[in-house]
Amino acid sequence: MKKFIFDVDGTLTPSRERIDKEFEEWFLDFCMWHDVYLVTGSDNPKTIEQVGESIGNACKKLYNCSGSDVYEQGKNTYTSNWELPRETRIWLEEMLEQSDFVLRTGLHIEERPGMVNFSVVGRNATMGERKLYVEYEEGFKEREAIAKEFERRFPELQAKVGGETGIDIFPLGSDKSQILRDFDPSDELHFFGDAMHPAGNDYPLKKIILDNDLGICYNVKDYEHTWELLKQYD
Repeated sequence: MKKFIFDVDGTLTPSRERIDKEFEEWFLDFCMWHDVYLVTGSDNPKTIEQVGESIGNACKKLYNCSGSDVYEQGKNTYTSNWELPRETRIWLEEMLEQSDFVLRTGLHIEERPGMVNFSVVGRNATMGERKLYVEYEEGFKEREAIAKEFERRFPELQAKVGGETGIDIFPLGSDKSQILRDFDPSDELHFFGDAMHPAGNDYPLKKIILDNDLGICYNVKDYEHTWELLKQYD
């Protein structure tokens, strides 16, 4: 049976923004005819804010926090109790101080169920402030460098670039690939995401799907690209 799995930011919605109204109506109808699952580094309230309750309830499951916080029809069915180690927090604070990007907006280390999101510009940034960091990142690739050094220093943890400004941090194995525990080997998985590169938070799930011939992965540019690809299944 075909199972459709979607990242949210950059895949179904613009990063951190509400889903396009026309696409929302089309995708809701798609959910009625197909088995749809969402897997995102964001928490549940943010995901519902972006895709809306109708789509949230139409999906089979919402895997928030990369699968460490799971919801079905609005009810929480699983939550990890992992917490960020103190020495790791200290190192991230040092990276924040050392960054050449000078703007700080607050909430740089956001704790979520089973994971942490680290952002140099901060989660409180406006869209304009986020854009400034994105432009800075295009030249410096700061997040990839921080994530690589993080995993070298803390091999029991993972750090993956997610969204436009953040790095998702979690215990080894608690990345998006952990959702496969809920799928049958006979399922044909179709995974859509915008961060399929090795440093991206969609990569671990993509790798296992492809390495084990579990289905197809689509590296999308934005929600319009996702929409165009989905029309073949309409």
